[in-house]
Amino acid sequence: MASFQGTQINPKKFHKSQLKFYALLIPIAIIMGLPLIYIFNHAFKPLDELFAYPPRFFVQKPTMQNFTDLFNSANLGATPMARYLFNSIVVSLSVMGLTIVVSTMAGYVLSKKQFRAKKVLFEMNTLALMFVSIAVAIPKYIVIEKLGLIDSFWVHILPMLALPVGLFLVKQFVDQIPDELIEAAKMDGANDFQVYWKVILPMIKPAIATVSILAFQAAWNNVEASDLYINNENLKTFAFYMSTLTSTQGNTVAGQGITAAATLLMFIPNLIIFIFMQKQVMDTMAHSGIK
Repeated sequence: MASFQGTQINPKKFHKSQLKFYALLIPIAIIMGLPLIYIFNHAFKPLDELFAYPPRFFVQKPTMQNFTDLFNSANLGATPMARYLFNSIVVSLSVMGLTIVVSTMAGYVLSKKQFRAKKVLFEMNTLALMFVSIAVAIPKYIVIEKLGLIDSFWVHILPMLALPVGLFLVKQFVDQIPDELIEAAKMDGANDFQVYWKVILPMIKPAIATVSILAFQAAWNNVEASDLYINNENLKTFAFYMSTLTSTQGNTVAGQGITAAATLLMFIPNLIIFIFMQKQVMDTMAHSGIK
């Protein structure tokens, strides 16, 4: 028993017993990383390498011409690319921040408060996980039109705040917080908002990080709002602008380079936010099943 207690399940220093895990995980990591490496290499390929057969995985003669062509195409329109980029940054950060607030507050209420229809509301949220966006496109458009959000900047933000997977994940985390801890805070004079701010939020940081990544990615890559609900070009987003470039020029020879550069530009923000929050995301995966 003593020897068992002295053995670490996950030792901090390297041990030969870890070799079997490295033998399995390193090949998997390489396979998972190949698409990322390809995206970066593909964006810097000259035209002769883009159309080379058989296709080359790594770039042989890196060039910035694809990005030059992309920015030159941006200057041909009446609306500058900087405007689309500014809209996307504002929308993505707003959706990320507001989604965190909505998901954490709703998760706290659904987990720790008692009221009628509580179970029904959570089941409705769970049911919403089954629907893809195209299945609710028509009722969604009717609701947005009735709310007067057509050709409004808010149409990018408000519909994105309903993130069923975010609410589900946060509630599961809040369920793990002991009720006694909340009762102790209330006995010390804390109100509901103070419990939420000082007790709940610090204990669900991994879930918050995961929700922020999901919300940012959904908003940054969203083309639907600009395509269906916005007519004013100055209110459209960078993702929509990139999609128009790749759709109108993607079948041409020069358009292949623009497509590769645009793909990389759309991918980089998602990669950056994941790198900064990866530790919290890993904690989410590790603790999501603990009750």
